[in-house]
Amino acid sequence: METESEPYVRLATLRQLHRVVADLNTARSLADTLQTVVDGIVAGLGYELACVNLVRPDGDLVVAAFAGDPAAEALITGRVGSRLSWERRLTMGENWDGLRFIPHTEGWVLLEDDVPQWHTEGPDPRFVDEWHPEDRLYAPMYASGGELLGVISVDRPRNGRRPGAWGREALQMYAFQAAIAISNARLRANMQRALVRLEREQQALRASEESFRQAFEYAPSGMAIAEMGGDQHGRLLRTNDALCRLLGRPASVLRRYSFSDLVHPEDIGTLLRTSAEGGRAELRLGRRDGTYVWVSLRNSVVADAADGPRFLLTHVEDIEERKRHELQLAHRASHDALTGLPNSAELRSRLGARLCRRPQSVRATAVEALDAAFEGRPEAGGGAVEHGFRPDGYGDPFEGQGVGQGVGQGVGPVAGAGPGTGPGEVGPYDHHVHTVAPATDIDDGTKGLAVLFCDLDGFKSINDRFGHHTGDAVLIEVARRLTTGVRDGDTVARLGGDEFVVLADGLGAADAADLAVRLRNAIIPPIRVDGRAVRVGASFGIGWASCGMSADEVLRSADQRMYIEKRSRSKAHRRAG
Repeated sequence: METESEPYVRLATLRQLHRVVADLNTARSLADTLQTVVDGIVAGLGYELACVNLVRPDGDLVVAAFAGDPAAEALITGRVGSRLSWERRLTMGENWDGLRFIPHTEGWVLLEDDVPQWHTEGPDPRFVDEWHPEDRLYAPMYASGGELLGVISVDRPRNGRRPGAWGREALQMYAFQAAIAISNARLRANMQRALVRLEREQQALRASEESFRQAFEYAPSGMAIAEMGGDQHGRLLRTNDALCRLLGRPASVLRRYSFSDLVHPEDIGTLLRTSAEGGRAELRLGRRDGTYVWVSLRNSVVADAADGPRFLLTHVEDIEERKRHELQLAHRASHDALTGLPNSAELRSRLGARLCRRPQSVRATAVEALDAAFEGRPEAGGGAVEHGFRPDGYGDPFEGQGVGQGVGQGVGPVAGAGPGTGPGEVGPYDHHVHTVAPATDIDDGTKGLAVLFCDLDGFKSINDRFGHHTGDAVLIEVARRLTTGVRDGDTVARLGGDEFVVLADGLGAADAADLAVRLRNAIIPPIRVDGRAVRVGASFGIGWASCGMSADEVLRSADQRMYIEKRSRSKAHRRAG
């Protein structure tokens, strides 16, 4: 009878299986798919209870869906069983062609594990294939790669019997289709999450780009984006309005340039030494009208993508006003407030820069020069100017011994100062140019750095008689006349009071005397102050700067010569010049 009815049973089962599998494909979300799986088992496969235990990312299994008993559903839905306990269950019991059946006679060992269960006690079976309440039947679901997706648990067959071969095959086929549906639902869920995340990232990127665009375009100071690397390295790609206004050039024109095209020639080295990441520099950029403006550059590197092109973002700040104040402060610190001439400190600085501690006196012999070159010690007698080290570090003691180079003549590179060189001295490979002085007041052709010490005659009486206002005006005019009477490159400084100093390089003794006469004659003419004509004279003392002397010693020497010259003339002659 069973044999005759079995084809009809199979046909009915196939129809039910087809219907519930079709329902699996209608579900959209993962939760709907899981619930459709258990509903299909109860509705189409002849079981009163069914649940899906889904593998979580950590490997444990959670009761994700339940059908058939609301009380049992409320009891175990959401509860978790460990992966170890589930693997134990799936390896024990009877293997029904991929299904796992654990009869009640063996399942008692599982009552104390952590897998959620709803089984109740019942009487022993009355016949061999009768279903017992503590029987367990599992249908594992595997992904295409072979990893476990979850386990379907079924209970209480409606016919009260353990499933036969056809019922087992139907459950196994349904588990296979359920695994496909769950995988597809997970894939759709992952795609949806990825799309949502991508949309959020795109929105965040658009918002970030818009924020950057507004910050870039409307920044109160200049901003520029330039290329990095390649043939076009440093070329400006984008500039904001503030930079265009600062340089007086439209953005379309600036895109033809790089910062190296715009920087002041004296500042190109500063620009090249500025690092791309976090680099800072203060330099001058050219404006359209040909002038230059002081700016502060700050660089940072921007990556367009993880491995995409990189750009240089440069912040350009106008520091022209600050630089002007700095120059004014530096000028005030080094120049006389009344006359605008270099002050005493600046004079000593300029004079000291030309001097070294090593005296320049007697020329060394060829043997002594050789010893100095190869031993790194000072040449005998202080060394002559024509024996020195070449830039490659090798001394040539016979170089420069031509006609006309005598003792103390001219200037030249110094030879090695030897070990123990102190502050202000030069080492064996330095190339300091010695400052030398004429041997006597008679012009022997030697050119040196003349120091003319000027003291005004009759100034104190003007100051006392007409007041400081008139005295200040006289000092200003004398400073102007002295400055007009010297060459470009010479220094006119005010020591203080009515004392001035002139530094004139490359003069012989006769040249210095002629300069003193010209300057004295320039000072003598009357000076008109507030409609009143006043006159002052001037006494000049000529000193000579020479290596081996300090700046104070040079000034003191010129001062002494000035007083000798002043005393050598009568008071009337001093006033008359």
